[in-house]
Amino acid sequence: MQPISFVEAPILLTAGFLAGIMNAVAGGGTFLTFPALVFIGLPSVVANQTSTIAVFPGQVASFWAYRRILAAEKRTVLVLGVTSLFGGCLGALVLLRTSSAAFDRLVPWLLLFATLLFAYGKTLREHLGWRLVEASGGEIGWTPLLKAAALQFVIGLYGGFYGAGAGILELAVLDLLGLENIHLANALKVILTTAFNVLALVIFITVGKVFWPQGLLMGLATIGGGYGGAWVAQRLPQAWVRRFVTAVGALMTAYFFARLY
Repeated sequence: MQPISFVEAPILLTAGFLAGIMNAVAGGGTFLTFPALVFIGLPSVVANQTSTIAVFPGQVASFWAYRRILAAEKRTVLVLGVTSLFGGCLGALVLLRTSSAAFDRLVPWLLLFATLLFAYGKTLREHLGWRLVEASGGEIGWTPLLKAAALQFVIGLYGGFYGAGAGILELAVLDLLGLENIHLANALKVILTTAFNVLALVIFITVGKVFWPQGLLMGLATIGGGYGGAWVAQRLPQAWVRRFVTAVGALMTAYFFARLY
């Protein structure tokens, strides 16, 4: 475990704060925290585990900011949240037992798929006839909810293993299933990404390797960014948030393709 230098501290604080905002508004905070930790010298697998610790406080802060929206969706939160927990737990265990090299090669393709799915999901959904809700509000039915739960397990598995772009995947799946209210989708995304990180976090703390000074400093910064980002996102027009999500997804995809090739 290495101490934090005066040069590294502002890098970690800035990355953490911006990651908190990104996770609250669209997702992709790991896109900032993971590279920042690698940049200051942490091994990639250790940086991945430390990043999970770092973004968690910001996710909790965002959840608190979205709590009023989520209060009306208790059944959805319960079903998808439990699915996320199991997926995240399995993903974390897989990370501890395998090299991430092969999975890293899939990351840019997953992000490209998620970004295109979010950008063109409405057109695809109209052809498939999938609806999560009847309009931009309303209760989510059991049949589409179970479809979402099956997909959520896969996202939780991915999130527990690696996590970069999991928020984009969450929004893409919810959009594909017809949840057109981007603010409700954002609120669900926050609680679901928090859920799959809970057990992953416990596993990493118990049997993994975490660089605590770096993770805690970055985690403090994510709290302000997470709460502030959720507050701002709820007050922006839905079309603006959708454009921002698509832009973040495109940038993340380009970055990971460049990093791979």
